Amino acid sequence: MAVIQKHGKSYSPDLVCLKENHPPDKTGVAGGHKKCPEHHTNWSRPVARVWTVVLLLGTCLLYCARVAMPICAVSMAEKFNWTKRESGMVLGSFFWGYCFTQVFGGYVSDRVGGEKVLLLAAAAWGSMTAFTPILAHLCSQPILSMTLARFLMGLLQGVHYPSLASLCSQKVVESERGFLMSTVGSGSYLGTLLIGGAGSLMLDLYGWESVFYISGFMSVLWAYCMWKYLLKGEGPLISLESLGSGGSQSKLTKRHWLRLFKQRAVWAVIVTHLCTASTYFTLLSWLPTFFKESFPDAKGWVFNVIPWLVAIPSSLFSGCLSDHLISQGVDTVSVRKLMQFFSMGVSSVFTFLLCGNTTFLWAVAFVSATMGLTTFSHSGVSVNVQDLAPSCAGSLFGVMNTCGAFSGVIMVYFSGYLIEATGSWASVFALITTVNLLGLFTFLAFAEARRVDIDSSPGALVLQCFLPPSLVRTQPRPWLCLPPRGMQWNNDDGATK
Repeated sequence: MAVIQKHGKSYSPDLVCLKENHPPDKTGVAGGHKKCPEHHTNWSRPVARVWTVVLLLGTCLLYCARVAMPICAVSMAEKFNWTKRESGMVLGSFFWGYCFTQVFGGYVSDRVGGEKVLLLAAAAWGSMTAFTPILAHLCSQPILSMTLARFLMGLLQGVHYPSLASLCSQKVVESERGFLMSTVGSGSYLGTLLIGGAGSLMLDLYGWESVFYISGFMSVLWAYCMWKYLLKGEGPLISLESLGSGGSQSKLTKRHWLRLFKQRAVWAVIVTHLCTASTYFTLLSWLPTFFKESFPDAKGWVFNVIPWLVAIPSSLFSGCLSDHLISQGVDTVSVRKLMQFFSMGVSSVFTFLLCGNTTFLWAVAFVSATMGLTTFSHSGVSVNVQDLAPSCAGSLFGVMNTCGAFSGVIMVYFSGYLIEATGSWASVFALITTVNLLGLFTFLAFAEARRVDIDSSPGALVLQCFLPPSLVRTQPRPWLCLPPRGMQWNNDDGATK
């Protein structure tokens, strides 16, 4: 590895290359050389702020539409005479659909742009939400129509987070990704709070249909405003030609994917995200039952609201902190590991404290601390995938989220088995702590922040150097070129000869 020093100082590592002065090689893939991918223009800071707010609202509405069915499930079960098993089938069908479009959504986003996928998906799942009551009343078998509707809802919403990851990797500079992802991620907690409060009120006053109508209408309105004012009315249609050509992103072959999955850092983010998602789904699913059984006289709004109120500012703080540390020169991988340490390490301390006998107030405090610290992963493993593979961040995040969703479903069921077998909630909280620590140790041991999606085919050479940040920012990304003809790199001093 070539090292460049200036005035006795070594600069932080990054990938750079020098371009040939002769006309670029046009042989393409068939000729054995890859053309340098097109450079993506990052958003300016004012534009990034606007997009951050818009994506925050979109994620908020995503969760409003997602949680509408759980809120209305009891009323719908009474209306259509559903059993507990039938209600569970309707609610669970969402997650099976959610698993199947993660990778596909990321792949399409990497090809044509995450903003187009977000727009089309939001218009689709928003319309599906608004038409849910109509489908329920028109169909002679509401249980079948609602199960299918929830499955389709999962399919459509499954592309959301991979598209966000792809869009962020393409348009946001490294030092600002943490804040954007943590801010947008806080929309999930905000949406849960809004639909829990306003949705419950609409349910009591106007019936369960109103919850779906309002959530769906607001989602479609958000998609229209995004298309009208941010995309300037550009056609959101995705052509087969754009999928085949790979858009503005470099098209990765099977060999590139095999090489990518040989990287320890890639498996580190997959395993860590798997552990994070599974423990989060378990807490989300079982905490209300834990409070109701352990503290039957407690008010539900306290333990259903306070942890999410803590999670929102905590998520925003983690993003500001991570971006500030990176802008101050702290190594990116160290920042990612620090954020994940808070998310999985420190939060596990409070989760483990729930194993003992606690009062209601202490239990709420421990759960709030756990949920708040868990949000630090938005600036940890969730952003690290963009550090590793910006050219296919959406696809790789889709792989991560698919694994996380499947493991979450399995761990939720296994936790229920533990509760029945042991009769104690301590076994569940001990399981969550163990899984969190496993993911944390994996991330601390193997996580990196260097790019691993760079082409290493014969004839292509990537030079890894230490350069001042001012020079590094002037280089097009990703840096993949050939040395000048008749020259070769000297790995001792970085010069050519």
